[in-house]
Amino acid sequence: MTALIVCHFVLAAFARPLVRALGRRAFVVLALPPAAATVWAATQWNTAASGSAVTWTWRWMPAYDVTVALRFDALAELMVLLAAGIGTLVLLYCASYFTDGTPQLAGFAGNLLAFAGAMLALVLADDLISLYVFWELTTVFSFLLIGYDSEQKHSRRSALQALTVTTLGGLAMLVGFLIIGQSAGTYRISAILADPPRAGLAVSVAVVLILCGALSKSAIWPFSLWLPNAMAAPTPVSAYLHAAAMVKAGVYLVARLAPGFADVPVWRPVVIVLGAATMLLGGWRALRLNDLKLALAYGTVSQLGFLTLLAGTGNRDTALAAAVMILGHALFKAPLFLVTGIVDHAAGTRDLRRLSGVGRALPHVCTVTVLAAASMAALPPLLGFAAKEAAFDALLHGSTADRWALGITVAGSALTVAYTLRFVWGAFFRKPGAEDTPVHRVGWAFLAPPALLAVCGLVLGPGVGWTDRLFGAYADAFPPSAHPYHLALWHGFGTALLLSAVATAGGVLLFTGHTTVTRLSRRIAWPTADSVFGHLLLGLERFSLQLTGFVQRGSLSVYLATTLLVMLAGQLTVLGVDRPWRGAVAPRVWDVPLQGAVALLTCAAALCCLTVRRRMKAVVLAGLTGYGAALLFVVQGGPDLALTQFCVETVSMIVFVLVLRRMPVHFQESVSTWRRAVRIPVALAAAATLGVVVWVASAARTGAPAGAAMVEEVSHHGLKDVVATILVDLRSWDTMGESAVLAAAAVGVTSLIYLHRRTEGSSLREEVRGRTAWSLTAPGMTGLPHGDEGAPERGWLAAGSTLAPEHRSIVFEVVARLLFHPVLVLSVYLLFCAENMPGGGFVAGLVAGLALITRYLAGGRFELAEAAPLQPGLFTGLGLFLSTGVALLGLADGTVLHAWTHHGRLPLIGEYHIGTPVLFDFGVYLLVLGVVLDIVRALGAKIDRQIERAAAEQAAAAGTPAPPRPAPGTEGTPG
Repeated sequence: MTALIVCHFVLAAFARPLVRALGRRAFVVLALPPAAATVWAATQWNTAASGSAVTWTWRWMPAYDVTVALRFDALAELMVLLAAGIGTLVLLYCASYFTDGTPQLAGFAGNLLAFAGAMLALVLADDLISLYVFWELTTVFSFLLIGYDSEQKHSRRSALQALTVTTLGGLAMLVGFLIIGQSAGTYRISAILADPPRAGLAVSVAVVLILCGALSKSAIWPFSLWLPNAMAAPTPVSAYLHAAAMVKAGVYLVARLAPGFADVPVWRPVVIVLGAATMLLGGWRALRLNDLKLALAYGTVSQLGFLTLLAGTGNRDTALAAAVMILGHALFKAPLFLVTGIVDHAAGTRDLRRLSGVGRALPHVCTVTVLAAASMAALPPLLGFAAKEAAFDALLHGSTADRWALGITVAGSALTVAYTLRFVWGAFFRKPGAEDTPVHRVGWAFLAPPALLAVCGLVLGPGVGWTDRLFGAYADAFPPSAHPYHLALWHGFGTALLLSAVATAGGVLLFTGHTTVTRLSRRIAWPTADSVFGHLLLGLERFSLQLTGFVQRGSLSVYLATTLLVMLAGQLTVLGVDRPWRGAVAPRVWDVPLQGAVALLTCAAALCCLTVRRRMKAVVLAGLTGYGAALLFVVQGGPDLALTQFCVETVSMIVFVLVLRRMPVHFQESVSTWRRAVRIPVALAAAATLGVVVWVASAARTGAPAGAAMVEEVSHHGLKDVVATILVDLRSWDTMGESAVLAAAAVGVTSLIYLHRRTEGSSLREEVRGRTAWSLTAPGMTGLPHGDEGAPERGWLAAGSTLAPEHRSIVFEVVARLLFHPVLVLSVYLLFCAENMPGGGFVAGLVAGLALITRYLAGGRFELAEAAPLQPGLFTGLGLFLSTGVALLGLADGTVLHAWTHHGRLPLIGEYHIGTPVLFDFGVYLLVLGVVLDIVRALGAKIDRQIERAAAEQAAAAGTPAPPRPAPGTEGTPG
């Protein structure tokens, strides 16, 4: 099972080269994984029909009881045959539907195959969390497939609408899954259904949330608005996603969970009422539509309501009817969608008002359509008739609610017959006064997939008894009925047959008076759900704009004050109600007096920030508070934390300085006395409250500290640095997540700065010849010597020629160049010594970044480009790739981020060992280095360009020429 699922995604990843090499014929190759899944499922028929199951389990995180479990039983057999079998035929159909020149064909092919893999995994999942993951994968891939023609506004809107509705339902479903998992003590679906949690408020809420996800996925009212709009997707997508796969996921989930939760009080009212309403509303709307594909879409909505009603009723016979109806619906609705694509392809339109005489021109296509349509209208001897008979009989012998539902399904079936007749008439019959629509011939390969499905519906009508054993194995999960129903085409004359005849006759009458029905339907039509959705979105957008304009005033001080006040209100309320300080150990003022002295100086530096008017002084004072915190770490005995704090504070101050170059020297915001009188108490109250909260939280500890256990665990592996080991081994998940967040933040910040161009590009060398930020001077200085042109002066910087003499500091240049390589070596030392001494990938990356910052401060952006010619994104990407690769390497031993250590011996060096935590830390080192380099290039080099541009404009306005510059290459660098 796992191999079949993986093959779908692997081959989908190679869809682009396949399409590039084979064109549309690549769909034939891409159809191999679902074809293999179909064959495998067919070989397991007897196993599933006997009530047995094929299972596979992988304990991903045993300590947290997180597993990936797959289960292949009777219901999974049905869904796999539909998802894989129809998926195979749809992919083969695509080879004829598209042309080699179709734009974005490779992406479409890969997404369609990946969707098939996600759907296959969804119906096989035996774990609620795994099911949710694959559930959302189908949502994402359907979004990409519906929005395939992304240049069209309607396609983009339809894709976004489907994504919004199904994702919101999926999130609600996830909460329900978590509640059910906690109530049952397991997330295994088979175990939950074998011993369902006792019905209560929590379980009832969970059931409602899960049904929200299932009903939104299957387009049940009031979530049905997205499916008709999803017809913006190509026809193969409509045939697969909206007839056999994605929309069946919700019905499948209802059918899967009904044996365990149908007796929960809220289950049946929600499922029966909404299912019945959807069947009527969808069928009624389909009667007045002129687009063949859109009429089928609303017919699909109607049929999904019927399927949901049957699957959720919760007794054996309705479950049996639901299973055979799921099969029948797929076998008639998929070929009808595919035939609609053929008609559109051959005639150039889907408007039934413009189609006339197509049946005479395409008799084989018409025959296939009539077979599928007869099954949808439940005419004997097709599968749809046997399924409808089973449904009517099951509801007839059910409870009072079931018999009410039966009346609605009979009315809905009459609507089904009516819009089926209208579909066949509109697509293939001649219209009075209309000329025959010109069409081109259709190849056999184009018609074969829908023809095969329609023939299956014809064969399985008389042969529906062949499926009784399989579907009965699923239905037997419900309480047995007094007289179990068995599938057969003919059960004799009875009430069910009479109701079928009534539904057929009613549908014929509705079709006969379709002009009157259409006029009446449009006259009493409610506002469409799509219109309501659009108005809701517009209203939400307007409200958000007004709220944003009211709240976001552009004042950082107001934002900070609001945040602090909200925090104060919440914390003070909790402290006042719970009074958690009672019984808490009184805090110590300090451990050693030196801590008090450092804390006093740090507070003094913070208070001085309130009195300064110059921005640079404020930055320096704020930096002193950070250095004070680092000194507290030193005094407390945390050298790792102190080293990291020193490096972070240094980098932060340099970044502030780079930004301040483009800001006024003094603070320009005038703060009145009353505002200052408000801000100071708020700040002091926030600080005091946080201090109390930290004290209370520390004093509330009841368990033994974990420090001793961590020290013992670290020493057991022959290591000494507990902090570094925690970061890269014991809590490496946290480090990995923080690394990803750091990379995303850096990319986001620099992307805002580099709106048009991110790299220095090939213009570096040419720009050296012009004026740079580091060669500009306020009043032009003359008379300065430029050296002997015949004897080039040797410089300490690679880009020394870009520096104006009055801006150069020979001492700084020499120190920067001499310390650059030693600091890099120091960063590598800090990286590899972290197992036993203070260091680590994070602080080592910061140290390497400081070395590059020093080169920039000494020589500008050109010097930085010479010192680090590679792009920052390369370091960031390599770091993430390496850390992720090390994490996945642990899967070889059963869990992500499992640590490996290799011991060996080298000549001259002797014994050595290297572990995957070191490689993981090296990834962190590269990532931090890339982030620092990216920020310096963004805030340094970009601002340099702005200074140069402003100076050039000023010089052009004043009409002054640029000062003389030494030619590039007259200054050398030491060898």
